[in-house]
Amino acid sequence: MSTVSTAGTTGTAGDTARTAGPARRARGRGDRGLGGSVLLHATLLAAVAVSLFPIVWLVLTSLKPRNGWLSSELEIFNQPSLDNYTRVLTETQFPTWLLNSVIVAALTTVIGVFLASTTGYAISRFRFPGYRGVMWMLLVTQMFPVAILIVPLYNLMAGLRLLNQIPGLVIAYMTVAVPFCAWMMKSYFDSIPREIDQAGMVDGLTPFGTFWRVILPLARPSLAVTAFYSFMTAWGEVAYATVFMSQEEKRTLGIGLQQFVGQHWSDWGLLTASAVLIAVPAAVVFLLVQRHLVAGLTSGATKA
Repeated sequence: MSTVSTAGTTGTAGDTARTAGPARRARGRGDRGLGGSVLLHATLLAAVAVSLFPIVWLVLTSLKPRNGWLSSELEIFNQPSLDNYTRVLTETQFPTWLLNSVIVAALTTVIGVFLASTTGYAISRFRFPGYRGVMWMLLVTQMFPVAILIVPLYNLMAGLRLLNQIPGLVIAYMTVAVPFCAWMMKSYFDSIPREIDQAGMVDGLTPFGTFWRVILPLARPSLAVTAFYSFMTAWGEVAYATVFMSQEEKRTLGIGLQQFVGQHWSDWGLLTASAVLIAVPAAVVFLLVQRHLVAGLTSGATKA
């Protein structure tokens, strides 16, 4: 009798423990209470508002009537105007600046991606005389600020007669983009098994054919990051363009917008409209490559 009673008591206690178990479960590290969730979402909303405020202000100011930015009232809500955009496109050299910037950025992107990918693949897969020198060169060239490189590059471009020439500006931008992108591409190629290269060569491909037809399609995430970085290096850059492009018809967007700012005045209508127009191509490029950016930026992190 005592045995049965004990078993029944034990069973009842076990059922009670199982029933009360979920209520007594300790809160995990990833679990948040109501107050924590509210605080987190409020912080995120505040961060989004702070991030979007400059963009919203820029767009609203560009849509105000001419000289409307001088007023404290929000004319955008009662009389929006595209006058600033019309003035930028018809009364200034903005179309010429835009065309020059598109050409420079496109050439920098295409040539930069080609040089960075081939250089990264070579130092990832091959050992050759001067290998360590190339590696050190890629690292050291990233340590110098732009201000230090302007004078020697200017003398070099002057000696080669590349001042006020688009190829000279493209070369200057590639000195910035290629070393960083080549190192990044090298890290990504290191994460691709060498057996894939060997399989391509077994099928009769040359080393370059293996790189072009087998390895490069696998490196699309890293190529997207390389293309985006190369494009943004050239798009709207000011320092090199100011020094190397002094002729009016050779100016790019970074130099051109300085014409809207004087010593004692600034035409905010033209500046904001131009800024919005400049942001459109950059946003388009970002949308084209954004699905590869996260994978490309984290590529090679698990294998050096």
